[in-house]
Amino acid sequence: MALDPRELLREKRDGRAHAPESIAAFIAAATRREIPDYQVSAWLMAAFLNGLDATETDALTRAMLDSGRVFDWTALGRPSADKHSTGGIGDKISLVLAPLVAACGAIVPMVSGRGLGHTGGTLDKLESIPGFRTTLPPDQMRAQLDRVGVVMVGQGPDLAPADGLIYALRDVTSTVESESFIVSSIVSKKIAEGARAIVYDVKCGSGAFMKTIEQARSLAGRLVATSRAMGAKASAFITDMNWPIGRAVGNALEVAEAWDVLNGKPVPGTRELTLTLSAEMVRLAGVESTGAAARSCVERALDSGQALETFRKMVRAQGGELDPLEKGALHPAPVVLDVLADRDGILAACDGFALGELLVSLGGGRRRKEDAIDPRVGLVLERSLGDRVKRGERIARLHLGAPDAAAAARVAACFAIEAQPAPPLEPDLVIERIG
Repeated sequence: MALDPRELLREKRDGRAHAPESIAAFIAAATRREIPDYQVSAWLMAAFLNGLDATETDALTRAMLDSGRVFDWTALGRPSADKHSTGGIGDKISLVLAPLVAACGAIVPMVSGRGLGHTGGTLDKLESIPGFRTTLPPDQMRAQLDRVGVVMVGQGPDLAPADGLIYALRDVTSTVESESFIVSSIVSKKIAEGARAIVYDVKCGSGAFMKTIEQARSLAGRLVATSRAMGAKASAFITDMNWPIGRAVGNALEVAEAWDVLNGKPVPGTRELTLTLSAEMVRLAGVESTGAAARSCVERALDSGQALETFRKMVRAQGGELDPLEKGALHPAPVVLDVLADRDGILAACDGFALGELLVSLGGGRRRKEDAIDPRVGLVLERSLGDRVKRGERIARLHLGAPDAAAAARVAACFAIEAQPAPPLEPDLVIERIG
């Protein structure tokens, strides 16, 4: 091996910038397992502490991208587009957005993830549909994209394998939060899956990983810049995650809410944010040339039932059963508890992190990667931010897989009831647009 990893470690330890070719050689050798994990871990910590500039971040992204297979769907004759969310509470947007954009004429090769920490994962939600397969071989993905226009799967072993190695080491070396590592991980996978127009939904607030607008703005800007450096069109929205999206939180409950939106129900938050992000994907991919035309396109596709029919085709193609959704009987919970207001006042805030962690502890998510998820566990809100409530009034219903007498009170404690209202959320939850 031409590269001496010790030199790269010294370089970053001392705060110096790497040449792009050095990063490429280092990542390629690490992926081939020619560099031991302890040296990769040492580099991760040095880069975490001293940072990677924009050129280094782009080089790291390119190295991860080049470590495996890169899909190209141009032969299918339609533009490709995708969306990535940084994760939030009640974020079921992809379930409606992916078939909606496909119904408008783009192909959506969506590679999604599982729950991470206090936030839910699209794959876990999809797997609450009986029989739904989130792993497909490339030839089946291609055939489904050609026939249906959308596929929703997990990351395969040949898709940016360097990211899998680096991510596992970040997790155990407390270097997950590095902005450069986050950007390179996300962008390399999105480009590798074959998306050439990417919209980023960067969450900001109590239920997000980015707590402040400054953090969200910085991440969004770097996601857009690095995606463009990789040859893709990109834009980003900073969206409010100080209150759960829509009404439902929890895997099966969120799928049921997405089904409602696909069937034309005006679920606050969920519908509007879906339309905003979908329209930007349609515009960015070139299906429509203006934002107004793109918005009209996605509204027609949703309200006419085209998006619903595309969702049905996708579920059937991936082995899922539609009957439980049709009958409103997708994993009904054996225990449903009322969550009651503990005082008079106005619903002023929700501690999204605490709520997400609580639902994980009740079985709705994973504490360890080998944990099984109970798709029945979740919450359905009956009141909204800014509503006036009285002590003892029901604000939500908690769905559980087993009795837990204290759970409802613990959920109630995640909601702040004050004398004065908090600033209202934007109808489409968008705080700012980047790019």
